[in-house]
Amino acid sequence: MKKLVLTGLMLASVLWSAAQVNIIPKPVSVKKENSLPFKINSQTEIIAHDSIANIAIYLKDYVQKYYGITLKYNRNLKYNLDTESSAAKSKRTNTIRLGVSNGYSENPDQYELFTSNTHISIWSSSSRGIFYGIQTLIQLLPTAKAQTLTVPSLVITDYPRFSYRGMHLDVSRHFFNVDFVKQYIDYLALHKMNYFHWHLTDDHGWRIEIKKYPKLTEIGAWRNGSIIGLWPGKGNENIKYQVLPNEVKITPANAVIKTDGIRHGGFYTQDEIRDVIKYAADRYITIIPEIEMPAHSMAALAAYPELGTEPNKKYQVAETWGMMNKYNNVLQPTEKTFSFLEDVLTEVINLFPSQYIHIGGDEASKVWWKQSAETQKIMAEKGIKDEVALQSYFIHRIEKFVNSKGKTIIGWDEILDGGLAPNAVVMSWRGEKGGVAAAKVKQKVIMSPEEKLYLNHGQFSKEDSLTAAKYLPLETVYKYDPVPAELNAEQAKYIWGAQGNLWSEYIANPAKVEYMIFPRIDALSEMQWSPKEQKNYPDFLNRLKAQFKRYDLMGITYSKRYLDPANTGK
Repeated sequence: MKKLVLTGLMLASVLWSAAQVNIIPKPVSVKKENSLPFKINSQTEIIAHDSIANIAIYLKDYVQKYYGITLKYNRNLKYNLDTESSAAKSKRTNTIRLGVSNGYSENPDQYELFTSNTHISIWSSSSRGIFYGIQTLIQLLPTAKAQTLTVPSLVITDYPRFSYRGMHLDVSRHFFNVDFVKQYIDYLALHKMNYFHWHLTDDHGWRIEIKKYPKLTEIGAWRNGSIIGLWPGKGNENIKYQVLPNEVKITPANAVIKTDGIRHGGFYTQDEIRDVIKYAADRYITIIPEIEMPAHSMAALAAYPELGTEPNKKYQVAETWGMMNKYNNVLQPTEKTFSFLEDVLTEVINLFPSQYIHIGGDEASKVWWKQSAETQKIMAEKGIKDEVALQSYFIHRIEKFVNSKGKTIIGWDEILDGGLAPNAVVMSWRGEKGGVAAAKVKQKVIMSPEEKLYLNHGQFSKEDSLTAAKYLPLETVYKYDPVPAELNAEQAKYIWGAQGNLWSEYIANPAKVEYMIFPRIDALSEMQWSPKEQKNYPDFLNRLKAQFKRYDLMGITYSKRYLDPANTGK
């Protein structure tokens, strides 16, 4: 008998070694159990209370889609993992049990996953925690199709480091349809992210239906071409740009922008947006919509030119990237403009359940306000001393309106200029300076510095295709810490989390989106979720080998250069 037990333990140890745990983001605690592995097959039954049916169905659909195995699902209206008797548990073999346990943890994001040869159980004090446990279970599954899926025997206890774990997608420069947006949300869910920042409006296209202002999508959702090549486009190689103090680049009047002449556009109806919101909510992801103001508004101005600073001008949806003052106007701060924005935001707020509405606030060139007689008159009447103070006035006024609707604004760190809006959340993109300043005055901060977390930058020094002309290797993303060293412990509490951004100037199709985010989204997720003291880049690279195989299983596009052991990412 002793020999049998010893043989069993040795076999379990061998199986554990063969089925190395390669979970990303890395869990807080993983402990192996002295038991044979669990085997998932067509007879395996998922048992879950009806209140978390969406999670059970999510797992069932995933296994069916990628392995061709149809799991049974017991939609049990009374099932309670806490009160299930030992006798009942012993009878329930070949089962995956999902249960919300009210007394499990005060942290609703924490979960525990237990696997043995007879069953798998995942429990948490919230359904959200159960869902995160499911993402971990998915990464314990084999990376190739099989009729039986072997899961090692272990206990995982896990919870996130940051409350805000976000990823962004720009659909203005290039439009992506609903099906792909849902796929993108699934990628975020796989990495335990909980916020999707949907960049819906910009100079290059207005992507959300606003019923009160139909021209926003009739006119503003379409442009007649896109510049050719890297910004500022072919044909401009010999142009020298004049830089004014505190201003962005000015294109000389004789500069010629060459475009491809291809009409591009699209938009989401409000019904489509509701569908995407529901899809994300089922994956415990909150969608934060962004409506840009006062700059990045050329698509809106093309539709409603009376809102601009140049009387009687016929604006066009922008065809060139970048903030070139010849082409990128700003909204005039009139009562008509504020009425328009309040109407738009009212429809947006009524659509999105999110507590947070992103209002942009970045890269507003002051040139247009300086040269506008009407703007100068408004400033004089209101005692606004300069255009920087006008930017602050604009943001404060919008914040007051959004707050009146019970919501909170998020803005890029330019909203600090001239004085921070009192209740705003700062998204720090121009390095960490803005985030540090906000944290020191006890306002929430999302760290998203361009040089660390902009995934539209090239991941190799010599890229396979056209990207933004900056370099952001995998290692830089992984090793970034969102909490600046200069903050003390109390100030650090205001770092809500971090977000990766994907701007789509040079990303025109879903395959390119995947190529740009994978595998850097894995590095991002581990930075957002896992304990700081557990970060280990060589260990991450080792676990990433299994992720690449999972990408292949899921049909995800990524650079095969990562598969070359000699490749350093350069």
